[in-house]
Formats: sequence, structure tokens, C-alpha cells
Amino acid sequence: MPTVLIVDDHEAFRLSARRLLETEGFSVVGEAPDGMTALRCAREMAPDVVVLDVMLPDIDGFDVAKRLCADGDPPAIILTSSRDPSDFAPLIAASGARGFVPKSDLTGEALRALIPSVR
Repeated sequence: MPTVLIVDDHEAFRLSARRLLETEGFSVVGEAPDGMTALRCAREMAPDVVVLDVMLPDIDGFDVAKRLCADGDPPAIILTSSRDPSDFAPLIAASGARGFVPKSDLTGEALRALIPSVR
């Protein structure tokens, strides 16, 4: 069962994403409300996947993704936002993330489409 860390500053989104992903065969091993906590949790928990909001209160998700990718064996990172991905296209491409899923489209199937190795 693939493990997931959910990073978002809105507790309601983290809760709904957890419920959805657990229903679809993922094991949510942690949640983080900000970028610094996300970095610590990702290093401690070593999840297979990090679902990462691009807008966080301390450091943005793009910077978190770059920092995680600089580590030796990074998790698969999926960026998410309620904003249109075209607003962030160059930042997504430069972040090292596997892709972007709008919050409204987040499903296990969407994650698996971007990360075929995660089943």
C-alpha cells in the first residue's frame, strides 16, 4: 500500500484528502500544515508520495519540492492548488515534482496516473 504525506495549511482539505486517499488504497502516514513541517515529516516518515499544496504560510510548495528533490531518494511529489495550473506552469516544471493535480480533481487514480510505479 503506497504511503502518503499530505501538506496543506487548511485542516479541512487535509482531512478530506486523507479520507479520499485512504478509501482508494493509500496509507496516509502524516499531515503537515506548512513547509518546514513537511520537510521534517518527509525525512522522518519517508512516504512514497507527498501531496503538496503550492501556497503554504512559511515557504511555498515549489521550494519544498526542490528541497525534497535535493535529498538522495526523494518521494514522488504531486503539487496541488485550488488555482489553475497554468498560473504555475514554469514553477511546476522547475520544482522536480512529478506533476500537478487541482485540489478539486485529487483522487487515487489521478496520483497513480502521474506516478505509475505507485500501485
